[in-house]
Amino acid sequence: MNKFDITGKVAIVTGAARGIGKAIAIGLANAGAKIVIADIKETQGQETVQIINNAGGDSIFIYTDVTNRENCNNLIQQTVNHYGQLDIMICNAGTDFVKPAISLLEQEWDTIIDVDLKGYFQCAQSAAKQMIKQGVGGSIIMNSSIAGVVGIAGCAAYTAAKGGVNQLVRSLAIEWADYGIRVNAFAPGYINNTMENTEKLRLPQPDQQYLDRVIPLKRKGEPEELVSPVIFLASEAASYITGTILMVDGGYTAL
Repeated sequence: MNKFDITGKVAIVTGAARGIGKAIAIGLANAGAKIVIADIKETQGQETVQIINNAGGDSIFIYTDVTNRENCNNLIQQTVNHYGQLDIMICNAGTDFVKPAISLLEQEWDTIIDVDLKGYFQCAQSAAKQMIKQGVGGSIIMNSSIAGVVGIAGCAAYTAAKGGVNQLVRSLAIEWADYGIRVNAFAPGYINNTMENTEKLRLPQPDQQYLDRVIPLKRKGEPEELVSPVIFLASEAASYITGTILMVDGGYTAL
């Protein structure tokens, strides 16, 4: 079981001030990793840091707008300045505007693609440069979605971005394999989590009858149920896994 051990590893989690990213950051910290919380929400990000550090972990906050290349480069540099290395990069920051495609504004499309796809690439690229410099490989993990493999009404730009993430994972995994850098994604299904910008504009929430019909496990997942898959992909237990999209969806995409 020691192959699952990530004690002492340094991990960055983008979008970790709330929701899924927060749960993953806390989970990685509980597993022994040193955590960098990267987000634009400083107050909430510092709260995540406090939770981790109060529990005996080691965490810092670095303000990061993933759509800004200089911010992404600065994130990596500050991480290395503080911890001396980077082992795990979790690209998680995300946003969406849930509305019919016919009324989606150009600015809304651009925002989603910039955060959910371009931002992932920029963070991964900056992280890979550092990992290559270190010469010992690393693990880059992206938060995909069932929306990357199935169509979802009201989420045209989001599904395009997540489909792009899946292809990005595959391409980067091939390019960076020679450096020992593994690139994978986990793809959540219905999770009890509210994404940025979807608090007011949301698809109708599924009732139990709908969940029973579309999800074999007959329920939504919890953010904490994404932690173990991420630890697995980050650890040596997944040393021969790269370019993979790990579905964490209660069986939704198996139907």
